[in-house]
Amino acid sequence: MERFAEYYLNAEVLATYGPGIVAGLWVTLATAAATVAIGVGLGLLMAIALAAHVPGVRLLIGAWIEIFRTLPQLAVIVFLYFGLPYAGLTLSPFWATAGALGAVLSAFAAEIFRSAIQALPRGQWDAAAALGFRFPATFFLVILPQAIRLAIPLLTNRAIAIIKGTALGTAVSLPEILGRAQSAMAIAANPSPLTLAAALYLVLFLPLVVASRWLEGTRVVPR
Repeated sequence: MERFAEYYLNAEVLATYGPGIVAGLWVTLATAAATVAIGVGLGLLMAIALAAHVPGVRLLIGAWIEIFRTLPQLAVIVFLYFGLPYAGLTLSPFWATAGALGAVLSAFAAEIFRSAIQALPRGQWDAAAALGFRFPATFFLVILPQAIRLAIPLLTNRAIAIIKGTALGTAVSLPEILGRAQSAMAIAANPSPLTLAAALYLVLFLPLVVASRWLEGTRVVPR
């Protein structure tokens, strides 16, 4: 047990490198927030465009969804960071990571929102039409609020799964939790920094997982 504590819970190593690793938590939080904002916002816009049958966009949105649902997150991050400079666009590690994960999340979010819209009873549309509502008013005042409420549990689970990919930002030198922990471990020749990183990920994601379970158990389906 003492040997385990020396290697994985070394107080001296944690005291030396802990503050730097904890500082990476804020980078992880900022990256996760940007990922959710980009992914959910773009996914909702694509779902609205599909529902409105905007001419010429169905194939483009379909291609976007299939591409980013298929590609590994790391491949997208690496492409944005190392590939785009050849096209004259350079992204920081933060925006390369958040942009890549946001694009992946947007593909799943678009499908979740589209499915939620289609899951609503046809009577919702008919009732709004009977009241004299045109398509824009029906969609944005009646259908979309219910669809968003219906989509929240699935969207929360998917968002959690994808924002855990912030750890992949280490591939492009993003100074988040795991990247700082790996650097500290290499310098100290001791894996205790990884133990602290794992604890910080639990602190960050466990409440989100519990919240998603609660949302799944909540009656969110419109009646």
